[in-house]
Amino acid sequence: MATVYSIQKTKWNQNVPSEFIKTNEQSGRMRIAYGEFEASSLTAGDVIQMFNIPNGARLIDGYLFNDALGASTTLSVGFAAHTNSSGASVAASAAAYMTATSTVSAGRNDVLPTLDKNGGSVVDANQDGVPFTCTLAGGNATGTIVLVVRYVVD
Repeated sequence: MATVYSIQKTKWNQNVPSEFIKTNEQSGRMRIAYGEFEASSLTAGDVIQMFNIPNGARLIDGYLFNDALGASTTLSVGFAAHTNSSGASVAASAAAYMTATSTVSAGRNDVLPTLDKNGGSVVDANQDGVPFTCTLAGGNATGTIVLVVRYVVD
């Protein structure tokens, strides 16, 4: 039976000399971004910009809370078009962090639930950060939408 080490554990005590471990990987401070929107006849296709998360932040997890928004409604969580840290334009991605999920009933859904939905990823954005969005589909919506994301920067 073999013992193997993560990248960070290898840096810490397997390499000689030991290497620096980024604070967004160990011993960093957890931060919370919170955005609330009160929808009043929000139209399918509308995009709500909730908040920006700074460059270099490691995305940990998050939740989307919603009232029963209306028949056939769904929300996805992603990002708006922005500029990355090297100055290149990044196109919007409506479902980068959560696939469209039914909001017909009140509920809570996981954001950043898996690696393919960018859980654990590091934000690459300019000084404005990455703008998190919620995108409505399927029908018109009325009610409260709350997005919470936990991340580490320092």
